[in-house]
Amino acid sequence: MICFYRTLGSAPVTARSRAFSQAAKNSKTGVNAAKDTKAPGRFASFTKEHPFAFQLIVATVKTSAADLVVQTVAEGKQLSEVDWRRNGIFVVFGFVYLGGFQYWLMVTQYRRWFPTMDKFAKMSLIDKFKYPAGMLDAAKMVLFDVIVHLPMMYFPTYYMVKEFVGGSSWNPVDWAHDGITKYSKNMKEDLTAMIQLWGPSDCVQFILPVHIRMPFRHIVSFFWTAYVSFTRGQIKAAEGAGTN
Repeated sequence: MICFYRTLGSAPVTARSRAFSQAAKNSKTGVNAAKDTKAPGRFASFTKEHPFAFQLIVATVKTSAADLVVQTVAEGKQLSEVDWRRNGIFVVFGFVYLGGFQYWLMVTQYRRWFPTMDKFAKMSLIDKFKYPAGMLDAAKMVLFDVIVHLPMMYFPTYYMVKEFVGGSSWNPVDWAHDGITKYSKNMKEDLTAMIQLWGPSDCVQFILPVHIRMPFRHIVSFFWTAYVSFTRGQIKAAEGAGTN
């Protein structure tokens, strides 16, 4: 009889302890779920609140990764055979030019040169087509990129950075002279490829919200950088300078 009462007395305690354990597990699960749902939100808020820092990181990592993919996949090199000096060209170029200068140009300066940019970027796609001034500025951005920026700023800078990292001279005049000389030899082929990719891409980029434009450009630029690495990235050891 005593054992029977003890059993009855312990049953509610056992039930309560099980309920408490289940509640604790559910609580932990809820906290973890909340953390999981907050992570994408934090990432999105970081890209909006710190767009320059975000795209600076993306630009540097992207250019380095694109060259590594070309060297290990397209060229079949083992990791121990990777030309890190060549990869350094893309790290420097990605950080300084694509991450720094290009953001200043396409966000800071574009806001001054094309005053409808922010208003146009916030509109829905249908409203964009009803806003002629915004459409005109977007068209100007595309033309500026493919006529002025890429042929007159991007390519000369790339070839000079290549001479700086891969060349044998420490004279900036030599970097500029040798880089521009190589660019002039490759200009027709380089500009043809540039128009084919960046013309259509720019038409999409300059109608996107401002904080998405540079990440979108970096996604497209990954494939462009891979092309540049494959066709213009190799360094000739005999010359100590970039190949044509």
